Amino acid sequence: MIERKMSLLERLTAKMKMFKTVDVGEELIGASPPSVFIGRYGYPKVFVGPLIPPMHGDTAYLDTPEKWIHTVSMPEEIASFRLQLVRGKQAVHVKDTSRITEMIRDIALAERSTEVEAQFTHRPRGGYFHEEVQPFGPSAPLKSMRVDSGRYEHNLEKAYYDIDLKAKDAVVELYQKGVFVSSIQKAFSVGALGINKYRKLVPTRWGITAVDSILSENMLEKIKDFPLIDDFRIYEFESLRNKFIIILLPTTWCYETMEAFFPSIIGDTLEIFGDWEGHEKKKEYSIIGGCYYSARLAVCEKLIEEQKQAGVIILREAYEGYIPLGVFNVRENVREAMKLQPQHFDDLRSALEYVNTKLRISIQQWLPHTTMLRNIVKNGLPKTKTTLPLTLSSFFGSG
Repeated sequence: MIERKMSLLERLTAKMKMFKTVDVGEELIGASPPSVFIGRYGYPKVFVGPLIPPMHGDTAYLDTPEKWIHTVSMPEEIASFRLQLVRGKQAVHVKDTSRITEMIRDIALAERSTEVEAQFTHRPRGGYFHEEVQPFGPSAPLKSMRVDSGRYEHNLEKAYYDIDLKAKDAVVELYQKGVFVSSIQKAFSVGALGINKYRKLVPTRWGITAVDSILSENMLEKIKDFPLIDDFRIYEFESLRNKFIIILLPTTWCYETMEAFFPSIIGDTLEIFGDWEGHEKKKEYSIIGGCYYSARLAVCEKLIEEQKQAGVIILREAYEGYIPLGVFNVRENVREAMKLQPQHFDDLRSALEYVNTKLRISIQQWLPHTTMLRNIVKNGLPKTKTTLPLTLSSFFGSG
């Protein structure tokens, strides 16, 4: 399934050439938001470097995805300002400790936007779109770079100098102190967290998912001891041409997320992808990629807030004009949904009938792609006093 989804998204990102990227020469001076990018191809030797816009002053907004969901209504706006970020790159080993690695770390941990002067081997060109990483503009190899190092953000600085603190513990502590997930992800990627001898660079794409996964797994250790919710709940939110429906079930923790990409996006047939986990910790990497973990983190935050346990089903529809902006899109949309007042239902059938009025794809169409719902239809809700209505199977038809 992951290959099929990646193939679809590659065809989709090929359509993104319509966007105009910033035009710069072989030298660029600008204020990095702060922002860096670490590639994954060729691992353990990877390309690292800053993301620099041709502007000065406070550019933090360009790389703070937690703020975009409240201020941007159209995905084209995000794509346009992200394409102002020029990527400089240099190949290093992930355990490299040279000056380039130090400068990348200085940028990633900076308290505020950092002035960077870069010289490239040639004029930067191209642009980058991906379902798991925010877009950025043209790139080129670095000939030289200079960074006006400022102060580190104080929480990140403390974690950086604690060379005996495990990376997982550092991630959790930073989150609990209110550091943005996006900032933690950057610190994780530049190897600024963890026991000193184990520190190394982590590709940006992997670092994003690692932080989402670490935080949600830490929360789940507590959630699985909380009492169950006592009804069925539906949360919903729509933005950036995505619609999310989150169903909470009065049962012990289990989780499934499914996503549908509409055919008119790229001219293919309707594509639905999904993955799930039961009560036990998921061991293998999700077959639908990083969005699985970003959505899981968002719902876990709500359950931690309420000190409740539930089963979770997420249904996502990506509509016409959808643009791949990175997994922040999923995390922040689900976070917003969970802040709203839910619809409450006494039974699953009523909840699903409501869902049928809110999505373009019917529950009957989702069913062949779901594991959790099919198990519920067959066996009833696990480990709960709530009984499954006997007529639910007929609600889905014979499938």
